[in-house]
Amino acid sequence: MSQSVVLDKEAAPSAGGRLRGHPWLTLLTVAVGVMMVALDGTVVAIANPAIQHDLNASPADIQWVTSGYLLALAVFLITAGKIGDRFGHKTTFLVGAVGFAATSAAIGFAGSIQQVILFRVLQGLFGALLQPAALGLLRGAFPAEKLNMAIGIWGGVIGASTAAGPIVGGLLVEHVNWESVFYINIPVGIVALVLGLLVLKDVRAENAAKSFDVPGIVLLSGAMFMLVWGIIKAPSWGWGDPATLLFLGGAVLALVAFAVWQKYAKEPLVPLSLFRSVPLSAGTLLMVLMAFAFFGGIFFVTFYLQNVHGMAPVDAGVHLLPMTGMMIVGAPLAGYLIGKVGPRIPIVGGMLFTTAAMLGMSTLDIHSGNGAMALWFVLMGLGLSPVMVGATEVIVGNAPMELSGVAGGLQQAAMQVGGSLGTAVLGAVMASKVTSALPGKWQAATGQPLPAGPDGEQLKQAAQLGIAPPNVPQGVADAVHSSFVSGMGVAFVVAAVVALAAAGLGLLTRRGVNETGPAVHI
Repeated sequence: MSQSVVLDKEAAPSAGGRLRGHPWLTLLTVAVGVMMVALDGTVVAIANPAIQHDLNASPADIQWVTSGYLLALAVFLITAGKIGDRFGHKTTFLVGAVGFAATSAAIGFAGSIQQVILFRVLQGLFGALLQPAALGLLRGAFPAEKLNMAIGIWGGVIGASTAAGPIVGGLLVEHVNWESVFYINIPVGIVALVLGLLVLKDVRAENAAKSFDVPGIVLLSGAMFMLVWGIIKAPSWGWGDPATLLFLGGAVLALVAFAVWQKYAKEPLVPLSLFRSVPLSAGTLLMVLMAFAFFGGIFFVTFYLQNVHGMAPVDAGVHLLPMTGMMIVGAPLAGYLIGKVGPRIPIVGGMLFTTAAMLGMSTLDIHSGNGAMALWFVLMGLGLSPVMVGATEVIVGNAPMELSGVAGGLQQAAMQVGGSLGTAVLGAVMASKVTSALPGKWQAATGQPLPAGPDGEQLKQAAQLGIAPPNVPQGVADAVHSSFVSGMGVAFVVAAVVALAAAGLGLLTRRGVNETGPAVHI
């Protein structure tokens, strides 16, 4: 691949002792920005009940607080990556960081649930700008042989922020207010801005696209919206409901139209030649399957800890520390290992560990102790680290430099789609099992059949979240909780099968083959 200028990334910072463009300071800067987004993802989940109470929001409104953000993020990620490729990843990153912090402040000052939802959507758009730009900056700052280590540390920061989210969020909501959960992004955003202005060097390829594929953006954005929205709503609408089929079918048609258009566009949004790279294509699908298994499975664990074991949100966050702690430690180690032996062996091994962890968690019951839970959480954290780092390096490293932003957007979009799909599909699997198990367990515990009509339906829906009716005998509560755990067990078995399929895909991955050293414009 031809480049007009090749920059020695290791030597450049030492010339005159300048900070600008230093690889490790670049990593520090983008880590601060990504930390803000990762932290926000988990603290908001803790704040939702307080937001609902304070603003008198309906359950549908609270769903939109999360869904609106996820939709904006998923729809805009690849386009945001293209913006970084066109205008430079430094500018895109700084706009994303400032916008994310500003919309966080606006959410804190919002006086109605409608304003919270609006600013959450805008927050998702700025988050979409920030994340692919961060990967593009790392790709431009580090030579190929050190990129995996940088991505490993980047992944460790995400793991640490995700782990801290429930604990920080719980403490802030309990001792300050829900608005403070959003206000904490303001100082972090200011730090990211200052570091970005001092440290980041705007690195972009000379042959990056000079125009935007507007029809491609419209088609891909529409397809992503219909896909993610259809997945989000499928559990409540029903997978066979005409509305669900309309959205999912529309997404498929829009994706086909997008693929056809990319063949004729002068400067396509996502050149289809990108997917001629088998490792890149395998890495993208691997990311979807990994996110399906992990995010779909971990969704139930929070309910298991809080509703079955009766833990407070902060305590639940502490109990998840063995998993997130292993991700924090394991990500940089995975980066080092991938640098030595390549991504294939660590990715396959990681997915096999994840498969074993999923199968282990399928054996948990209502009386499982902390030791059993911690064992499987540790194994999952160790398994996911090399997959997160390796798949990201495979996707970004096998893309041409002028498409590094698009590749970063592709990686993030794959995670969003996989996570949404896993939560919805495994949620449907679990709901089906709970619905079939609850009547028998209820009758065994009470000697009476499960109530019919709205009361029985309400009991089933509560059981799908592990919530037992208040003030009932322990045997009745155990019946509800064991129904939930039986559903969770089936969901984890399905997640294990998906994780095993991802291990097979890992055999097709390899180290990035495209050169770094792009043309630099300051």
